[in-house]
Amino acid sequence: MGGVSNTTAGEAVVGMTGVDVVRGDNHLLRGVDWTVEADHRWVVLGPNGAGKTTLLQLVAAQLHPTRGEVRLLGETLGAVDVFELRPRIGLTSAALAMRIAPSEKTGDIVVSAGYAVVGRWREQYDVHDLTRAGMLMEQWGVAQYAHRPFGTLSEGERKRTQIARALMPNPELLLLDEPGAGLDLGGREDLVARLSDLARYHYAPAQVLVTHHVEEIPPGYTHALLLRGGEVVASGAAGDVLTAEALSETFGLSLSLSRTDGRFTARRAT
Repeated sequence: MGGVSNTTAGEAVVGMTGVDVVRGDNHLLRGVDWTVEADHRWVVLGPNGAGKTTLLQLVAAQLHPTRGEVRLLGETLGAVDVFELRPRIGLTSAALAMRIAPSEKTGDIVVSAGYAVVGRWREQYDVHDLTRAGMLMEQWGVAQYAHRPFGTLSEGERKRTQIARALMPNPELLLLDEPGAGLDLGGREDLVARLSDLARYHYAPAQVLVTHHVEEIPPGYTHALLLRGGEVVASGAAGDVLTAEALSETFGLSLSLSRTDGRFTARRAT
């Protein structure tokens, strides 16, 4: 399901100190301090415009901070070749999905991640690559679609294909940008169950999942970061951070929160 981290022992997978991201007069992030350890599974929650996408771009080595320090996998952004860093990070996002041609075969989308390309071209893959791709596709329930064009898959099948692809290079950090967006109830519940299994797998990479909805938090996720207006509202162990009070402050609305069998539900407080 994932790989053993190559990060130096004792070194955090992600370390942010005093991070600002400024565009013109807009602070997309302000004063963010955040640490992700190798065995952490983080959910990042916040309304539209909270800074979630900007945060994920930083930890995907796709963006540099305006101020402050970002350390990823033992390296400092701005002092490392990001093209050497990015293959150590698995990423799923709507932007990546849009780069995938509908005609690409599903199996080729997964196996080609080892070369950091989308789909087969002239690359040669050995038995290890093909075996790993087949194993991941089996784990994520898309092995039977290996020869089908990506464009013929359901939204849930596409999301699971992207996660299998993100895990293909054996990353040390897995970033999931709104993986439940656009899924029907069955697709969402299937995805949450699979992500919960991955979260509990000891050798899986550190994980960061971005969502708007507490209902999409997989059981087994250990930590939560709440953002509003580019600033951290709360950060820490999920059981401490995911409270009605903190969520109400984050979303600017009085909310009630319940938890059943490890799953959260939020509603407007009455």
